[in-house]
Amino acid sequence: MINKRELELLQRALNQLAEGFSDLPDFSPVIDESAIASVLSEVAERMQDNYPYFHPQYAGQMLKPPHPVARIAYAMSLWINPNNHALDGGRASSAMEKECIVDLGAVFGWDNLLGHLTGGGTMANLEALWVAERLHPGKRIIASAQAHYTHSRISEVLGIEFSSVPVTRDGCMDIAALEDLLQQGDVGTVVVTMGNTGLGAVDPLPAILKLREQYDFRIHADAAYGGYFALANGIADQTSQAFAALTNVESIVIDPHKHGLQPYGCGCILFRDASVGSLYKHGSPYTYFSSAELHLGEISLECSRPGASAVALWATQRLLPLVRNGEFSAELDECLAAARNFHARLNASELFTPLMPPELDIVVYAPNAPTTTASSERSREIFMKAADANLHLALIELPVSLTHFWLPDIERNSESITCLRSVLMKPEHNYWAERIVRLLEECAV
Repeated sequence: MINKRELELLQRALNQLAEGFSDLPDFSPVIDESAIASVLSEVAERMQDNYPYFHPQYAGQMLKPPHPVARIAYAMSLWINPNNHALDGGRASSAMEKECIVDLGAVFGWDNLLGHLTGGGTMANLEALWVAERLHPGKRIIASAQAHYTHSRISEVLGIEFSSVPVTRDGCMDIAALEDLLQQGDVGTVVVTMGNTGLGAVDPLPAILKLREQYDFRIHADAAYGGYFALANGIADQTSQAFAALTNVESIVIDPHKHGLQPYGCGCILFRDASVGSLYKHGSPYTYFSSAELHLGEISLECSRPGASAVALWATQRLLPLVRNGEFSAELDECLAAARNFHARLNASELFTPLMPPELDIVVYAPNAPTTTASSERSREIFMKAADANLHLALIELPVSLTHFWLPDIERNSESITCLRSVLMKPEHNYWAERIVRLLEECAV
């Protein structure tokens, strides 16, 4: 879990950081080492009450360990503790954040964009929908039934009417159902999910773009989970076309704290048209007194934001550039391969039936049982037994109408079914797939 070399690298980096402030008069705050050590010991004990998110046998929620360079850079920056709300609070980290935004925009073919980091995908999506409402006041927001629940909740907070669109058996937005809603003439923004967090399904963006030619609406892409797969080579042609089409949407949310190898919380909102920055205009002379340059706080609904997030992301993107066929994209391809490997092994099992083949790196599967209620009960039992065996999974409740195509041999005696779900977002999962399936089968007998 702890690589001591990382601590040595941190100490070396801190020494170099300190050299930049060596012209200041000596100043060392007094600390009570004994009391701090005692509290830290208690913290370490308390923190043991966690799932092993860093280990390949954790295959549950979207919890991917940060890259060592991100951990080290983040920790190092805390001795400065910059605030990226204004240049006065974080000159270097603000510049690094702007450079990160340029690199992230380039992933989607954008330049001259507007964007900034956020505390996570929820805040980033809130800003996107806030801008959407100001540009299409009084019009509805719509997203697929498998989109993240945050969109309906944010719409409620912003006072915007929200509707959901049914999905196909693959978990993607149903285009025919979408057009039915668009024909009502009151839709301002369509939220396209580029990898929903339940099933990993990618909405058919090219078809939605064609509808935009006929109907007047904005497209916001929630790519919080799936956005980085725009750099991957291993995705199917149809999915690849959807990611390539992201260059034509109005706004994109991507979470570096998911596949971007960053500590929590690090989300990001990007706008293709930088002129939307005028919507954020406000005055705060006591905050912006020392520079005429653009302040990140002037294009954000958040105020204080940790500069450490920008420092960590900058360091990671410096080490692992966001380019196709690079080391970073190769790790994404390994995650895709892990999900397909896992799905194939489950498909060959006599004890489990997987649902749709994975578009990205999420696999959903059900224990074989006579009925949907019996399968749900088995899912919960296996979930608990697997945890006792140090294999950590997730549960997902789905409407039977969505799953019956994939589970034809299970009698439907309920409206929903609880399935098992695994996110294979560590590259190592590809080499652990066989072991994980073996543990699953041991827990199922």
